[in-house]
Amino acid sequence: MGLAIEPALGQQSTRFDQFELHHSIVYTTFLSPQVAAEYGITRGADKAILTLSVRDANAGETAGRPMSIEGRTWDLITGESMRIKEIREGRATYYIVPFEFLDREYRFFEFNFQPEGTEIVFEHKIKVQLWRQN
Repeated sequence: MGLAIEPALGQQSTRFDQFELHHSIVYTTFLSPQVAAEYGITRGADKAILTLSVRDANAGETAGRPMSIEGRTWDLITGESMRIKEIREGRATYYIVPFEFLDREYRFFEFNFQPEGTEIVFEHKIKVQLWRQN
């Protein structure tokens, strides 16, 4: 069973040279209990995941490729290193970052990533406002 999920805030992409970074935020309440259990994701009204994948757009890649990634996430009260989980399904590789959030507050993500096959390290920042799910 794949982690086919609908983004809560719409998938976005950002271009870095020939690479395209796809990212979206998904409320964990959108996941079925079975899918959440399969991927070790805790569901809750104040929990979400950041999904990330990168592909070489110039090469016509459609599946995400492996990358090294590290960064941090924070809000008004707490901050921590991103807890990144790699998921491989067939030829596709993508990453999920579970986190908790404060209702109606902004959550920040700042990370570096290096797609497999390149020496270049890219930097990206995301700011998103989230609402507690009932």
